[in-house]
Amino acid sequence: MTNETTPAPNFIRNQVREEIEGGQVTSIVTRFPPEPNGFLHIGHAKSICLNFGLAEQMGGDCHLRFDDTNPAKEEQAYIDAIKEDVSWLGFEWAGPVRFASDYFDQLYAWAQHLIREGKAYVDDLSPDEIREYRGTLTEPGTPSPYRERNAEENLDLLARMRDGEFGESEKVLRAKIDMASPNINLRDPILYRIRHATHHQTGDKWKIYPSYDFAHGQSDAIEGVTHSICTLEFEDHRPLYEWFLDNLPVPCKPRQIEFSRLNLNYTLTSKRKLKLLVDKGIVDGWDDPRMPTVSGMRRRGYTPASIRKFCDMIGVTRADGGLVDIAMLTHAIRSDLEDSAPRSMCVLKPLKVVLTNVPEGHEEVYEVLGHPARDDMPVRRVPFTRELYIDRDDFMEEPPKKFFRLAPGREVRLRNSYVIRCDDVIKDESGEITALHCSVDFDTLGKNPEGRKVKGVIHWVSAVHGVPLEVRLYDNLFLEEQPDKDKDADFLEHLNPESLNVCQAIGEPSLAHATPESRFQFERVGYFCADRHASTPEHLVFNRTVGLKDTWAKIKQKG
Repeated sequence: MTNETTPAPNFIRNQVREEIEGGQVTSIVTRFPPEPNGFLHIGHAKSICLNFGLAEQMGGDCHLRFDDTNPAKEEQAYIDAIKEDVSWLGFEWAGPVRFASDYFDQLYAWAQHLIREGKAYVDDLSPDEIREYRGTLTEPGTPSPYRERNAEENLDLLARMRDGEFGESEKVLRAKIDMASPNINLRDPILYRIRHATHHQTGDKWKIYPSYDFAHGQSDAIEGVTHSICTLEFEDHRPLYEWFLDNLPVPCKPRQIEFSRLNLNYTLTSKRKLKLLVDKGIVDGWDDPRMPTVSGMRRRGYTPASIRKFCDMIGVTRADGGLVDIAMLTHAIRSDLEDSAPRSMCVLKPLKVVLTNVPEGHEEVYEVLGHPARDDMPVRRVPFTRELYIDRDDFMEEPPKKFFRLAPGREVRLRNSYVIRCDDVIKDESGEITALHCSVDFDTLGKNPEGRKVKGVIHWVSAVHGVPLEVRLYDNLFLEEQPDKDKDADFLEHLNPESLNVCQAIGEPSLAHATPESRFQFERVGYFCADRHASTPEHLVFNRTVGLKDTWAKIKQKG
């Protein structure tokens, strides 16, 4: 296991550094090329940190370029969200935001060039026929009967396709490479499809749109990209990437390097499946805090620094197929918030406590450190009154042997305050506990009298000054480590019915002015964040970011 203090392996960074030191490359240019057909997820965060981080470390540039070649699935809202996510993670792209559609005229001209060179043709086969003619992994493909059309006819048909003369599946433009190639990607791949859809950048100018394979490498070349970094599923596409660069008059030839994608347990990173969760209303949009999207993690309370730290921890390798433990991600978040989140007390399941030997109207105010290890955070003013709330889980009428919290006749210390003893349990007609009557030992503020030990310390909130909060307790969205491992099963069967629980809590007064996205450690409970959309001064809403228990740290120690 990689020790957190030791830099995780990053073979791409090592390769690029060697190229720069050896003089093969003087200045690097990378790019992050998302499709604007959904929100970015944690896998994209790894790619962002790799591409932008590499450019930062090597003194180069990283472009943000949208691969907007399928207008039927793309939206401006996705573009806006992606730009916001990249900026929130702390990265700046070089120059303007770029689009593959910026190069549609040039790509069309290069398609014409391939036709003139006898390396592309218009095919009338249907999509099903194209798949049938392509062959299998063990059998070569069969050439299309339209493969030998002459250049003049192909140029005319391509222009008519562009102008909208044909229906969406009537014709495609294909490269003429090798129908017997062992690499199926080289068996006359499709360069252009007909799409009668309005494009968010180009409007109705085009009725044909380039394939990803045709647009991607040439866009890299136009932009002067030196290193086209992508995940391992594109390794088989690299020969095609290079074929286009070798057969077109491009200004430069970028190098494609593949790395293993991030597979996180109890998580899905298929945009199609994430969109299904959104469309079915299973989650509250792409930024639902249970979603593995960057915006969802942000709303849950994750910090940019913690996500970048996690991406550094997992490293960059070519080893594919392994699952990264989600505990590693929560460890990165927890360790960041441990240092940065101010403390507060909040009672999630309030149970009233009446301190019978405290006079009516009595009030004390304690000045408590905002953070135990930082003197730059303001102190909190915590009021102590006759009536308090404690958490219902901190009381048991018939406690087991190792229960050190409150019980009839037992004592606990209120955090930063006195020791109290439970004298009486108040119940309603149904037997439900409604309140506890307790007494205070006034000699125990800030000390423990000799001869009497109190093991339990619990948090509490003044009933008079407490602030009502809506607290949303989030958990993993799925119960299975790999929700979509069985391709024949419905991944929705593995949904966690307890992925969200909502409680009406009471917080200490310091939380009254919490602004959206402000983060706190609720003492003894976990780390929480004021919801960036739902929380208002009139209705405070907090999302649980992560609990206090760090399983990854224990795994590291054992490792």
